[in-house]
Amino acid sequence: MRYRSPLMFVVLTCFYSCQRDKVEQPIDRYALVSRHNVVLHVPDTLGSLSVGNGEFAFTTDVSGLQTFYNEYENGISLGTQAQWGWHRSPSDERFSLRDVAQEFESCDGTKVPYAIQHDEGRGGGATRYLRANPHRLHLGLIGLTLLKKDGSEVTLEDLSNITQQLDLWTGKIESEYEIEGVPVRVVVYGHQQQDAIAVRIQSPLIGLHRLGVRFNFPYGNECHVCPGYDLSNFTKHQTDIVSKEVNRAVVRHSLDTTTYFTHVQWNGAGEFQESERHHFNLQPDSSDVFEFSVLFNTDPEVLPSDFATTKQSSEDGWNAFWSSGGAVDFSGSTDPRADELERRVVLSQYLTKIQCAGSMPPQETGLTMNSWYGKFHLEMHWWHAAQFALWGRAELLEKSLVWYSDALIKARQTASWQGYAGARWQKMTDPYGAESPSNVGAFIIWQQPHPIYLAELLYRESPNQSTLQKYKDLVFYTAEFMSSFVKEQSDTFHLCHPLIPAQEIFPAETTDDPAFELQYWYYSLTIAQQWRRRLGMDEDAHWNDVIKKLTPLPMAAADNLYLPNATTPLAYEDDQFRRDHPAVVGAYGLLPFNARMDTVVMANTFKNILGHWQWDTTWGWDYPLLAMTAARLNQPNAAIQALMMNVQKNTYLPNGHNFQNERLRLYLPGNGGLLAAVAMMAAGWDGNKKTNPGFPTDGTWRVRWEGLRKMP
Repeated sequence: MRYRSPLMFVVLTCFYSCQRDKVEQPIDRYALVSRHNVVLHVPDTLGSLSVGNGEFAFTTDVSGLQTFYNEYENGISLGTQAQWGWHRSPSDERFSLRDVAQEFESCDGTKVPYAIQHDEGRGGGATRYLRANPHRLHLGLIGLTLLKKDGSEVTLEDLSNITQQLDLWTGKIESEYEIEGVPVRVVVYGHQQQDAIAVRIQSPLIGLHRLGVRFNFPYGNECHVCPGYDLSNFTKHQTDIVSKEVNRAVVRHSLDTTTYFTHVQWNGAGEFQESERHHFNLQPDSSDVFEFSVLFNTDPEVLPSDFATTKQSSEDGWNAFWSSGGAVDFSGSTDPRADELERRVVLSQYLTKIQCAGSMPPQETGLTMNSWYGKFHLEMHWWHAAQFALWGRAELLEKSLVWYSDALIKARQTASWQGYAGARWQKMTDPYGAESPSNVGAFIIWQQPHPIYLAELLYRESPNQSTLQKYKDLVFYTAEFMSSFVKEQSDTFHLCHPLIPAQEIFPAETTDDPAFELQYWYYSLTIAQQWRRRLGMDEDAHWNDVIKKLTPLPMAAADNLYLPNATTPLAYEDDQFRRDHPAVVGAYGLLPFNARMDTVVMANTFKNILGHWQWDTTWGWDYPLLAMTAARLNQPNAAIQALMMNVQKNTYLPNGHNFQNERLRLYLPGNGGLLAAVAMMAAGWDGNKKTNPGFPTDGTWRVRWEGLRKMP
């Protein structure tokens, strides 16, 4: 059955007609999405597939569940994670940021404490504990018990005639294979309102008692990058069956101060029992078809939905998602890169919906596996979530923006501790807004303006008093910090050390006036003033003073290039500076034009970077950043070149994940950045009058789109 409605497409097309180019016919969204369904025929440890809803995600191997988790640990590992699932290791010490604080002097002689990393003593213990705690928790592995004729366990190599497909339109993962010639079919759906999955298994192996389901509940893991489970630590946690009925069981898992429940429900006859400590088996009876569902939460009384209900929830939810918001269709293009770009765009929409559209900013690896202990990085929030608003799905951005209101107290405490006004936003943080000690993250500042930019995107979608009232504190406290952070020298305001810019290679103690951050300060304070005017308030005099007197962008005058910062005049003469993020181009790419910007100088800078950068040192969001700058510079061929650059960090796996390296096998800021860039290249930006301004006009690209929003 095809879950589409021609009438819905027509209505949506009319609704968005003021936001998009006119097209003869609405885009066939079902065809667009479905031609990029993921299909695998061999085991691929980098090809794991996930279902989820933004609050919860479940990732499967080629068996259809999490049977071969060991084999997938060095690929896209098999996660079961929820936004609420966090664990804190016990400690006899009460560590705080004061245990890792060290004062640094700024350009005006003031000294400010920063929470940095220490190696020894109490500071070393505090560093290790505060960075690793709390950490995101793997809620439990759900796999198959598969036996061969001789009674031995099936290995990954024993699976043959494999066909596994992710149906994007319905959110279904269907896995078919054979074991010694006997077929197995596993269908998995993720519920769209609950932290739950439902599974249907069909195989003669069930009746032969050679197929069952196993549950494994792990301890938390203080690991930097890993699946998030510790399967070797048996004594520090407790797992019990707290209730069991004919077709239902509830398992309580307690890890120190964290307790949650796993609700398992099945059809027909079956037995759920403990096989060993923290391990449980669900053994179906003799039928060749078996259905079960699993719900994770903190409530012992909630009943999980059955397979049919979960299936309907998934189909309805994904049908609604794909049928609304933006769509971009490249069919009919003759450029050989068009099909691959369309694949990346479609799969990135799926992945960011299940991994990034939750109630907190996502970690860089979403709800799939842990990176940086499962914590999230606020300077990456723009790259994860701004695209939702640009694709006409502002409500998905709004879900995570609410978190800032919850963390506002912590951000204000940090600013006050350092002697500033307003709220200083964390870099690497957790659900509670705690800062993590870091020799880099503590000094990064470009996450500060993000809340203003993101709130403005929501206002552009809903330009009313309700939006202004809801986010005014977020905007104003952010602006207060930004205006108090700058230092005045000779009647000019500067961004002074200690700081580390988005191009993180420059030392905190000596770096001043990074170009991208200067423009971001100017743009965001200007927007904050607009919010005051919209609310009928007087403009803030100090903000206006900073806006008026903010130092110009640093330049290498002889070469007519924008420098990455004012303290590195040889940035384009020494290759040691041509690495990491080429963030300087973001001053006119992520950010719009203003009178402080000379587009000729930026074009020179862009050309120099494109020709000489060390691309192996970049990260996945750098390519969309370059593409946005190229689009604003009226260089659409360069925009495509940047977006489709053939380098490792710009690799998109068969499942759509942006691969970085062996340590970081998926990187969702690349997916979100790609979507933001494509929306901008198609719908344009404020003041742009061209059609599809980021795409070549030589006839090789046929770009049709609906429901996109202009970028500021």
